Amino acid sequence: MSTPRSSPSLLARQWQHGGWLSTLLAPLAALTEWAVARKRAAYLSGAKPSYRAPVPVVVVGNIYVGGTGKTPMVIATVQGLRARGFTPGVVSRGYGVKIGREARVGVGALAADRFGDEPALIARATGAPVSVHPKRTLAARALLQAHPDVDVIVSDDGLQHLALARDVEIVVQDARGVGNGRLLPAGPLREPAHRLQDVDVVVTNIGTPVGPGVQANANAVPARRPRPVRMWLEPGDARHIEDGATRPLSAFAGQPRVAAAAGIGNPERFFSTLRAAGIEADATLPLPDHHDYADSPFQGLMADAILVTSKDAIKCAALHDARLWEVPVTAAFSDARLFDWLAQTLHQRLAPKSASAITQARPPT
Repeated sequence: MSTPRSSPSLLARQWQHGGWLSTLLAPLAALTEWAVARKRAAYLSGAKPSYRAPVPVVVVGNIYVGGTGKTPMVIATVQGLRARGFTPGVVSRGYGVKIGREARVGVGALAADRFGDEPALIARATGAPVSVHPKRTLAARALLQAHPDVDVIVSDDGLQHLALARDVEIVVQDARGVGNGRLLPAGPLREPAHRLQDVDVVVTNIGTPVGPGVQANANAVPARRPRPVRMWLEPGDARHIEDGATRPLSAFAGQPRVAAAAGIGNPERFFSTLRAAGIEADATLPLPDHHDYADSPFQGLMADAILVTSKDAIKCAALHDARLWEVPVTAAFSDARLFDWLAQTLHQRLAPKSASAITQARPPT
């Protein structure tokens, strides 16, 4: 028997549908909106300067607080740009890690306790250099200094970090959309819902494809802005965390004593992915986002196999629990030309900069 799904809290329910508590908090949301508008106006007017990197910057973020699927989108963006001739690097906040004054830059197998779980996962999945610091301007400068071959920066989150100027903004949302439409704390939004009209792409993470209509369409070229795209996550073969052995995910379908755990923004999305693959876990363990795994949460699970996300697997290796299997996922999109469009957009926005640089470099006549 599967563990009953946990019910959302009163505030979480009202963030989605509204209610008395959300209404009570509305005056505080008005203060949030005032502060957000004031900050944005300061950067747009130039009263607060933004750092303009010498290479284009693509920001992948959200306006809904918490996890919506940004990390798979960042990984897909890095891979899509590299396949089109770019040399991308990534900047991230390094959530949950004390960074210090200087940014940390690394490539390959990075320690999650030094870089953060999401940056470590992005580095492992893409091979791209990653720079972390709460001030993304510092992270961007350090990245370019350490890796001068980087010709495009992808920012993991940071839509609201306006100190770093950007060329393309991609928002990732999920089925919750904008919830009740209110800002924190009366609603789940970091910025007003109309902010979505200003970005370049809105990616809706639908989790798993529903029906034959959700397929990549090479002929669909939306003329309007923002460009609407649907994304879903396709699971790959499971990987044994202890020895690296792989097994088809279907091998766990119908097996007894299989559990699942997820320390991500929306654990139910992972459990739904498993159910779509035919796996009904005997127990599901939702954990807080960015769970640190300082102690094992699995000791009470009566299971022969425990399936976890890649974000959790980055930190679970130190537990040395032979029952743990990572389930990697790959983002798929309804718009097969998304990254062609992104590459073309970046080239178009680079052209005026290049022309300006050539003009400035010419000696006076």
